[in-house]
Amino acid sequence: MTEEFNENMILEINEGDKVKGTVQSIEEKHVVLQLDGAKYDGIIPISQLSSLRVENAEDVVKVGDEIEAYVTKIEDNEENGHYILSKRKLDESESFESLQQKFENGETLEAEVKEAVKGGLVVDVGLRGFIPASLISTNYIEDFSGYVGKVLTLKIEELDQEKNRVILNHKVIEAEENKVLKAQRLASLEVGAIVEGEVLRMTNFGAFVDIGDVDGLVHISQITHDHIDKVEDALSVGEKVKVKILSVDPEAERVSLSIKAALPGPFETIDEKFKVGDIVEGEVVRLANFGAFVEIDKGLQGLVHISQISHDHIGNPSEVLEPGQKVKVKILDINKDEKRIGLSIKATEEQTEDFDTSYLSQQSTTDEDAPTLGDVFGDKFKGLNL
Repeated sequence: MTEEFNENMILEINEGDKVKGTVQSIEEKHVVLQLDGAKYDGIIPISQLSSLRVENAEDVVKVGDEIEAYVTKIEDNEENGHYILSKRKLDESESFESLQQKFENGETLEAEVKEAVKGGLVVDVGLRGFIPASLISTNYIEDFSGYVGKVLTLKIEELDQEKNRVILNHKVIEAEENKVLKAQRLASLEVGAIVEGEVLRMTNFGAFVDIGDVDGLVHISQITHDHIDKVEDALSVGEKVKVKILSVDPEAERVSLSIKAALPGPFETIDEKFKVGDIVEGEVVRLANFGAFVEIDKGLQGLVHISQISHDHIGNPSEVLEPGQKVKVKILDINKDEKRIGLSIKATEEQTEDFDTSYLSQQSTTDEDAPTLGDVFGDKFKGLNL
């Protein structure tokens, strides 16, 4: 009677059933579960513990843990029977249901990166998920190993239960985050402020500078106070620079920057180099009807008015000057407020006389030797009644 009662108490377990048990022991290749009310113990092979690769079962479970699993096979042996179980299949089945719902609703999920492999990252989403290299980041990533152990927010890109395929996307999350950060950064920028940035890339018309979540353009004309033909003559990629914010267009996400406006202008330090009365060398940079513009230092150009070019009368500066010509000039005036410099070429030259005085140096003269009016004018006064 007792034996018949005990037989009735044994659970009927079939292949495909979901069972629950307690980890009784952990062996090298499998885990043994004690199944309450079952005829035999359950065995989970190490390959069926997780959808991820498991080297050591103790990394996944420990003695005393309660585990649910599917029955995949029954080895019915009166002396040594057991149930072959798969925790992996149960996890995958339950995870796919959850993932399918998130996929259909466009929801995000969080998962830990377990491994960096060739071509991307392996993550744990209850089963093996994969992030291809092209979907990891908006930036180029050369070494993926830095992601291992990190928890990433992801979107499901592709889901196929039959192929056990889960493709995930972190790049789209990063792009959305960058967009929010960029909008916040654009809203915080103040025209006229001077900030620090880093040169990202260069073009023939200027350089793009990262000022923190936002890139701005420094036009070639705004790089330096000097004239440059190529951006590369003044900047290099990766260089740290200070820039002044000239304008911000949040809708177009466009920022105009200036490096030269963040630097001391040449007129701000002119007192350290020049003063009125100095005679310096300069280069003619431009001619006009009213005079010539001469550069005496980088970014410092002064005007030589036509009346200050030569002691001789000239009708146009081009009669005696040409662009690129080196000349000596005297500084007549410096106006820092209006950024003007008055220069003179003729003030550096001695004026030549209109009459010949060479005879004065031919012999030394005394009062006795000095020429008389008669010597000078001869008989020009003859016949005149004086």
